Amino acid sequence: MYKELSSGVKISITRSISISFELYLASIGWDEDKFSMEDFMASWQQYFTENAAWFDKVPHEVLVSEEFHNEIAKKVDEVMAKILGEEPTKKQIDSIAKLQKKLGTNYKYDCKAEAAYVEQLLKEKLK
Repeated sequence: MYKELSSGVKISITRSISISFELYLASIGWDEDKFSMEDFMASWQQYFTENAAWFDKVPHEVLVSEEFHNEIAKKVDEVMAKILGEEPTKKQIDSIAKLQKKLGTNYKYDCKAEAAYVEQLLKEKLK
């Protein structure tokens, strides 16, 4: 069912997962001890029903089908793995190192998205 959707809808679904996952992780301070898949899924559901263009473009019978839910669960896993597996850029690493030296902090980060979160957090502290 997922494969039968238009490429624009599939891209929109992927984007909604990415955005809501990163927003959810920021809301818990990227603390893996606070991570709850149920809370993330509820957050994503709220995001896509309120903000995502794809939700209104998928027929109701598709949205409620078990097959579609299973395919979406796989997509969520893929997107999460991709986000968590993407290495921070050299620019991010250098910027964070410079900011941490100024602030005397020692934040850890493991992926590009978490580095973006840490970099923003440090810039806010510097203000």
